[in-house]
Amino acid sequence: MNVIDSRVANIHELKLEHFAKGEKFESNSVRIGPLLAAKDLGYSYDVVPPGKSSCPFHSHRAEEEMFFIVQGEGTLRYGNETRRIRAGDVICCPTGGPESAHQIINDSDAVLAYLSVSTMMPAEVCEYPDSKKIGAFGGGLRHMTHTSHDLDYWTDEL
Repeated sequence: MNVIDSRVANIHELKLEHFAKGEKFESNSVRIGPLLAAKDLGYSYDVVPPGKSSCPFHSHRAEEEMFFIVQGEGTLRYGNETRRIRAGDVICCPTGGPESAHQIINDSDAVLAYLSVSTMMPAEVCEYPDSKKIGAFGGGLRHMTHTSHDLDYWTDEL
């Protein structure tokens, strides 16, 4: 394979993996970045069936995300607002707190497909306003907790 060929993938030829969790979350998706040996950006392709979302409502403190709607239509939740989205839309989700929380929901009667691109930071903190969780990720650490589990910096140190 030529170097240039190893840097190109066609979404119609990718092998998608099925994911489902509970009644709300389901998608067929693939992480494209590793297939293309991407270093600083993460690329994914998601195909979401009607009535589902691929992930919970969340925000990022370190990574910025961009979504490009390839096919279908749905609803974008962003902070305290919602709006209709459709094929051709480009969505920017910069870093921030709950005001930048986002989720794409397929509330249509056909599939919704989109590409996502994100900066790949070595450490990340995500907030999940609906479930009141915080996730810390990086360097092999993957820790989820509820926001109500607040500890003082000096707890168990003295």
